[in-house]
Amino acid sequence: MIDITDFLRKSSFLPILDVRTPDEYNRGRIPGSINLPLFSNEERKILGILYKQKGRDPAILKGLEFAGKKLKDYVSRAKDISKNHSTLVHCWRGGLRSASIAWLLDTAGIRTYVLKGGYKSYRNYVLKYFQTSFNFLVIGGMTGSGKTELLQCLKAQNMQVVDLEAFAHHKGSAFGALGQAPQTTNEQFENNIFNQLYQYNTAETIWIEDESQNIGYNLIPKPLFNQILHANMIYLDVPVDKRIQRLVRDYSSFNTDFLKACIQKISKRLGGTRTDNALKALDKRRYHEVAESMLQHYDKTYAFSMTKRDSSKIFKVEINTTDMARISELVLKLSKDHISTFHPEVKR
Repeated sequence: MIDITDFLRKSSFLPILDVRTPDEYNRGRIPGSINLPLFSNEERKILGILYKQKGRDPAILKGLEFAGKKLKDYVSRAKDISKNHSTLVHCWRGGLRSASIAWLLDTAGIRTYVLKGGYKSYRNYVLKYFQTSFNFLVIGGMTGSGKTELLQCLKAQNMQVVDLEAFAHHKGSAFGALGQAPQTTNEQFENNIFNQLYQYNTAETIWIEDESQNIGYNLIPKPLFNQILHANMIYLDVPVDKRIQRLVRDYSSFNTDFLKACIQKISKRLGGTRTDNALKALDKRRYHEVAESMLQHYDKTYAFSMTKRDSSKIFKVEINTTDMARISELVLKLSKDHISTFHPEVKR
C-alpha cells in the first residue's frame, strides 16, 4: 500500500482503477479514474445486508461467488488499461475489495499500487488541502463584463486559471444552467477544483472569477470562498451597453420558453411589473430590453456583494473595447506591476 501523496504523484503517469460500485463512483471520484467495479450496486447491497445479518465469513463467500464470474474479464480490462504493466487501485477504505483486486492483478503480472485508506483518505486530503494559502487574484465585474472570457484568454496564455463555473457546469445566475451539462454532485465539484489547484504553484498568481458561494447547486468550499473574498480583485468596469451586447449574443439563441422559465425563477426579486415587461419584451424578441431589465436586478445584487470586500484591494480597469486580447494585456500589466503601478488606461 502507498499513502495519498505517493498515490497522487504516481497518478501523473499511471492509470487509476476505482473498484467501488458505480453508485459510489458517480457520487464522487478521483478525476481521471476509471471505474472497474468488483461488485454491482445490487451485489454490494446484498453483501451489506448479509454481513449485518450473518457476519463476515458468509459475506466473503457470497462476494467470491459474485466476483468469480467476472475475474477473467476483469484481468483483461485491467491489462488494457494498465501502463507498462502497472496501475493504481483504490476502493472506499483500502480494505478487502482493493486488496483482493491487487492480489488478482499482481498474479496476472500487473504491478498494483493500492491507496492506503482508500477513497476516504483522498477525500480527507482534498478537504485539508483547501486550507492551503493560495495566491488568488480575482476577476470581478458586473454581469456581462466578460469575466469568464477573460479567464479563458488568460488560460490560453498559460496562466494558472481556476474556472469554477466550468467545474460547476453553471454560470451562476438564474440563466446559468442554459447550455450546460447537468451539474455534478458537490463532492465531485470539490474533487475537480482540487485536481486543478493541486497542479499549480501556490506561490504564483492563480486567476479566479468572483462568484457567490453557491454556483447553481454546487457550493464553493468555505476555506476557498473566504480566500477569494479577501483576495485582491481586478474589477472590469464595462459600460452597460457593451454588457447588454454580450448578454444578447450569449443568450438570445436559447429557446424562448427556457428563457421565460429562467425569468420566472427570479420573479419575486424582479417584482411583478419588471417581470411582466421582460416577458412581453421576450415575446417580441426585443432581447436588448430583456437584458437591460435583468441587469437592473443583477447590478444591484452585485453592487451589494462588493460592499463585503476591502475597497483597498479592488482595482478598476475601465474597459472600452471588446478585444479580449487587449483586455488581458491590460489586466496582466496590472498584475505584473503587483497592482501598484497603473497603466494610463487603468484607473483605480
